[in-house]
Amino acid sequence: MHTLSTIDFLTRLGVGVGCGALIGVERQWRARMAGLRTNALVAAGATLFVLYSEAVVDPGSLTRVASYVVSGIGFLGGGVILRDGASVRGLNTAATLWCSAAVGVMAASGHLMFAVLGTLAVLAVHLVLRPAGRLIDRVPQDDPDVEGVRASVHLLCQRKAETQVRALLLQAIGTAGLTPTGLRAKRQGEDSTLLRATVAITGDPARALEQLITRLSLEPGVRDLHWHLVEEMQESEQEGMA
Repeated sequence: MHTLSTIDFLTRLGVGVGCGALIGVERQWRARMAGLRTNALVAAGATLFVLYSEAVVDPGSLTRVASYVVSGIGFLGGGVILRDGASVRGLNTAATLWCSAAVGVMAASGHLMFAVLGTLAVLAVHLVLRPAGRLIDRVPQDDPDVEGVRASVHLLCQRKAETQVRALLLQAIGTAGLTPTGLRAKRQGEDSTLLRATVAITGDPARALEQLITRLSLEPGVRDLHWHLVEEMQESEQEGMA
């Protein structure tokens, strides 16, 4: 019957914490939410839980504890995932915490070299695949779901600010990389004007239009501002007529 010695315990714990800290150094260097201490603590916690199952000398407890560690890291990772407008931030950080826990489990189970190799693999993903991902993002995409999409931007402004807002609207459309295909102005009430611009979008429509909305919403003369895809608008009108 194997008994976990103090030296073995310290060795496995040291490797687990060291591997987690090594992963955290890269995260800290890039100023991410979960940095050096967070990744080291996650690896330390995963290592300690699995070492406990080794210490109680229960052959079936190792697998159970490892599965509990995976579930627990899921809750911790959910706390670092944030929604920022139309995009989501923190997915890489959550995945890194998950990998730190896996490294800790590997070290605690006695596979020290495997833990080191796992750490190197995580670092390689961040350091090597990051520039590769940026190169892929720069390649023009031919996605049939977003290629040639048209959207309508509706802007309600004060009539005295119509000329300025119209110019800013066209400028913002060009800055966002959109192609204007139409612009209409209609008076609303006594002191308001409704501007409706139709634009053609190549790429992600949500990202481009959110940038446009964010820029125009800062103008004091703008009272209402929203956008939707032209197909969605036509479907809603057809449903209303039915």
